[in-house]
Amino acid sequence: MRIALFFLVSLAALAKDADFNGRWNITVPNQANRRAWWLEVDGAGTPAIKGRFVGAPGGDMNAIPEITAKDGTLRFVFERAYTKKGAPATKGVYVAKIVGADLVGEFQVEGNPASKLSFVGKRAPVIKDREDGKWKPGKPIELFNGKDLANWSALVPGQSLGWKVEDGIMKNAAGSNNLVSSQTFWNFELHGEFRIGVGSNGGLGLRGRYEVQIVDDFGKAPDTHGTGALYSRIKPRENASKKPGEWNTYDIRLVGRTVTVMVNGVTVIDRGEVEGLTAMAHDPDEAAPGPISVQGDHGAVEIRKLTLTPLVR
Repeated sequence: MRIALFFLVSLAALAKDADFNGRWNITVPNQANRRAWWLEVDGAGTPAIKGRFVGAPGGDMNAIPEITAKDGTLRFVFERAYTKKGAPATKGVYVAKIVGADLVGEFQVEGNPASKLSFVGKRAPVIKDREDGKWKPGKPIELFNGKDLANWSALVPGQSLGWKVEDGIMKNAAGSNNLVSSQTFWNFELHGEFRIGVGSNGGLGLRGRYEVQIVDDFGKAPDTHGTGALYSRIKPRENASKKPGEWNTYDIRLVGRTVTVMVNGVTVIDRGEVEGLTAMAHDPDEAAPGPISVQGDHGAVEIRKLTLTPLVR
């Protein structure tokens, strides 16, 4: 009788651990840079558990090297330079439970109570919209009016904007705030014209969730961190960037979770599947329309055109 009871309790615990499986969009209320995180868990409730994570510090989509789910508690660990770039690696520990339908947890750098952050995850939704040939262009919207930043706000409140408009071009100083459009959008086409200097880096955030990378990598092999990539997720077919100081064009189409990217007239991603949030994400509600965001917290970027055309039935 006792053996049977123990067996039933063990099965119940494994079933509870299996609830961690799936993809989670994570809000971190007190994080200074207002970034969202993304987590995928597979095999919880079995010895073959594994996971992937997009979060701080850095923003790559990384396989989790140490992860367990036991008795209703999920725990995973990275060793990184959590305090500042170039610092010795320390352990960052993430611990969470499922409360109701949410993933509720805390992060802390081992031995550093001041680093503690609470977080809440929601299951990533199923998005049913597909590229089926029935989406038609609506009325174009000029996100940048060529005169000022009236249609934009700062991502991080209380920090200087760091952007200005000169001669019809919006430009930032390296390390500025990220910009967020005042309007939100669902399915759309986005045309952008930009240029960057030597060694610079930026990005465009689609729905405030998925970054298409802008970077000085002329002449280099295509990479998941290169020009036109869906950052750390989808590698472009080729590197179609121009030399630093020359104007580049992006033409991006997003329908549901399907993204197509053209760089300087060359299709570098053709109907790629967007699995989830990237490092630039700040609006994790994937089921709702989201803003366009412009990365300014890395290198200097100049933009002279941002035209968005909603796609409608």
